[in-house]
Amino acid sequence: MPALQRGSAYRLGPNRWGLRWRDHAGQRRHKSPFQSKSAALAHYRDVVEPELRGDPVSAPALTLAEFVPLYLERHAAAVRPRTIQTLRERLAHAVAAFGAVPLSDLERMSGEIASWQARLPERSRYGIVQALRQTLGAALRWGHMRTNPALTAGRNRQPSPREVRTFTRDEVDAIAAELHPAYRALPAFAAATGLRPEEWQALERRDIDRQARIVSAQRTVSGGEIMELGKTSGARRQVPLSRRALDALDAIPPRLDTPLLFPSPQGGLLNLDNWRRRVWAPAIEAAAVRTPARIYDLRSTFASDALAAGVPIFTLARIMGTSVRMIERHYGALLDGAGAGIADRLDALDAERQRAAGER
Repeated sequence: MPALQRGSAYRLGPNRWGLRWRDHAGQRRHKSPFQSKSAALAHYRDVVEPELRGDPVSAPALTLAEFVPLYLERHAAAVRPRTIQTLRERLAHAVAAFGAVPLSDLERMSGEIASWQARLPERSRYGIVQALRQTLGAALRWGHMRTNPALTAGRNRQPSPREVRTFTRDEVDAIAAELHPAYRALPAFAAATGLRPEEWQALERRDIDRQARIVSAQRTVSGGEIMELGKTSGARRQVPLSRRALDALDAIPPRLDTPLLFPSPQGGLLNLDNWRRRVWAPAIEAAAVRTPARIYDLRSTFASDALAAGVPIFTLARIMGTSVRMIERHYGALLDGAGAGIADRLDALDAERQRAAGER
């Protein structure tokens, strides 16, 4: 039997390498592309050389581009469609960079992944890398990989939270004044309840209990469709209705052709992307409100007002359908500034107790 030939790697371009070797008959063979020279030589060592020696051939390894749809299909059984869509969008970055790489080769490319990670946009990096870590973690559990190179590539630091933007009452009223009458009550209602945009999109009149002064968040919008929130999920909850929220509800023009509180002009589900561009943005400009001014900032306005009113963060997290950790992370600056108000309330409590004791 002739001596085995050593494979050699050759450069095709930036981050693109090819592999060449001779088979048993002396014919030149090629395979490409690989992300690095080491990945090309590793493929020769682990795949080509065993074949030339006559070792049993293992099943073809999946590439990252082949594994991602498999993972998303299996993961879809446990999460909402919107989650799958977000993962697909984030994983597109990794597939564009490493899609042709077999998973068995990718597990040796933590250095290349670290370099790729460093080039990602700062605000998007954490979510993109986290999606890859999650996907390769599944590949590890299912026996396609022995290590997770997205973990060994280094830390995946979360970006600093965006500066909290809240609206004053005058700003909310100014924005409302520039909106069509059908949506004029929306800014005040969203700022008074803290509902996510995709939650108030799905609200129906039956979700309002005026006597109990609550609105039930039971549905959300995902992928352009209304989805029921899980019964055991903290996202399904009851939100108290303040007087301002009730006044906003009273100001909504009545409609008999739809159960939705804030429908599209045709009565169906409001397309939030179109509404943001065609209605919200012009209203912000016309009202001369300081920018940036996102629809989501109405939710932050509710959180700010609730903290200023002394609502405990545990209660606030429950009302907003999130975790205490997220409240502390995103609204930590507001919590830091609440100390004086808390001290005033403690002083008022002591004064009330002293007054009550003096009356005995």
